[in-house]
Amino acid sequence: MNRTTADGRASAQQKEEPTRTMAARILITTDYLHPGDAVDQLLRGHGLEPVHSPARGPRPLAGRRSLFDGMSGAILASEPVTADMLAHATSLKVIARSGVGYDSIDVQAAAGQGIRVCNAPGTNHHSVAELTLGLIIMAARRLLEVTTAVRNGQWPREAGHELRGSTLGIIGYGPGGRATAKLGAALGMNVLVSTAHRDPENAAVLFTDLDTVIRNADYLSLHTRAGQGTDWLIDAPRLHAMKPTAVLINTARGSLVDEEALAKALSDGTIAGAALDVLESEPLPGDSPLCGLENVLITSHLAGQTIEARARAGLAAAHAVIDVLENREPAHPVDR
Repeated sequence: MNRTTADGRASAQQKEEPTRTMAARILITTDYLHPGDAVDQLLRGHGLEPVHSPARGPRPLAGRRSLFDGMSGAILASEPVTADMLAHATSLKVIARSGVGYDSIDVQAAAGQGIRVCNAPGTNHHSVAELTLGLIIMAARRLLEVTTAVRNGQWPREAGHELRGSTLGIIGYGPGGRATAKLGAALGMNVLVSTAHRDPENAAVLFTDLDTVIRNADYLSLHTRAGQGTDWLIDAPRLHAMKPTAVLINTARGSLVDEEALAKALSDGTIAGAALDVLESEPLPGDSPLCGLENVLITSHLAGQTIEARARAGLAAAHAVIDVLENREPAHPVDR
C-alpha cells in the first residue's frame, strides 16, 4: 500500500510500477553466434531475449530434454532435434537452422506440435562451391601428400592432373550445385549434372541421368539433399560404376555415402580418392574405416563456414524467428 503525503496524495516515487512483460526467449546453439553480435542485436531490437547455449558435441539426455525449456524460438546448429526433445518443448514456436540442411531435425514431429521449421538457403552456396573446387584441386595436384612430405623434410615432385578437359559430375543442382558447375565450366571442365530441376538455358552444362554422371565423372561432387530415398546414394555398386581414376567429393550430407563401402573402394583401388567435408558421424570416430587411408582427405564440416556466409546465415535464421513470432510467414519454411 502506498504511503500518502499530508494532503492524502500518493508520493510519485512510491507508486507501483506497471507490470513488465517478459521478453520471449530465443535459444541459440550455433557456436559462431555470440552475445552482442549482429544476430543478438537484431533479436533484442525486436524485444526478444537471446539465450546462448553453443553446441559442442552430444548433450546428455537430461540436457537434450530441457534444451527448449521456456524458449519461444531457436536458432540451431546441426545438432539433432528428436521427437522426444520436441515433446518437452511446450513453449517453442519456431526452429530456424543457421544453414541449409535440416535433416537433423524431426520436421514431422515439429509440425505435429505446431512448431515451424525454417532454414537459410542461398546464404553459403558460394562458400560451398569454393571449398568443393579447393578439394578438387587438392586431389588433382596431390597437395596433401606433397605438403606433408615437405613438412617432413622431403622434396617430392609429384605429377598431378590439369582440370581443363576433365569431367566434373555434379549430383544435385541447388544453389551449391549451380555455383560449383559455374566454377568448373570457367576452368574448362566438362560439366555433367544429374537433377530433377534442369536449366535448359545453361549451355555450359550437360544435364543427364544419374548413372551417366557417375560413370563418366573424373570428379564426382555431391550437392543433393539427404532423405527422401537418397540415403546412401553412393553405395558399393555405384562406387564400382565409377572410373578407377575418379575422385568422390562430398560437401552435402554424410548420409549420402556408405562409408564402409567407400573405405573398401579406396583401399582396393576401385576409385582413386575421396574428399569429404561431411560424415555419417561427426566428429570422425576413431574406429571409422576411413581412418588411416592416405587417399581420402577429410575436413571438419566447414564448407559453409566462411565469415561472410556465417553472417548471412545467422541473420537469415534470426529473421525467420522474428517473422514467425510476429505472425508473418517466414521466407524459407521447410515444413510446408
